[in-house]
Amino acid sequence: MGDITADRIAVQDVMSRYAAGVDDRDLGLYRSCFADDVEVVGFGAETFRGGDEWTAYVDQALQAYGATQHMLSPVYATIEGDEANARTDVQALHYMKASEGTTLTLWATYFTKMRRIDGHWKIVRHELVSRGTKIEPPPPSV
Repeated sequence: MGDITADRIAVQDVMSRYAAGVDDRDLGLYRSCFADDVEVVGFGAETFRGGDEWTAYVDQALQAYGATQHMLSPVYATIEGDEANARTDVQALHYMKASEGTTLTLWATYFTKMRRIDGHWKIVRHELVSRGTKIEPPPPSV
């Protein structure tokens, strides 16, 4: 069991590394956030199982975007021993490669369960709950 202040900072740092890893395309940093047996839901119909599977999916999905920016709210975390539950709001801006000048903005909440593994906080379950999306400029009407 750790110091609650240090644990709270460490949990927040996991979410900051998560966003930095995606936006900087540093998939090693991104992968380091996840337990080997992580479960990821809410990013489409499929449930992803395993840090390597999830990171490979993210690597492939990022090919559709130029720059991205994931802006995170302060992390609301409850910590009990070696378990933590975090709620983090996100606004994610994605510049589309296929149509220059088009952006996709996602508003969502991450519900993330973490566990202390070998002294480090790791994501063991990660869920995205979408609050809305906006594409600018809007696609042409058909």
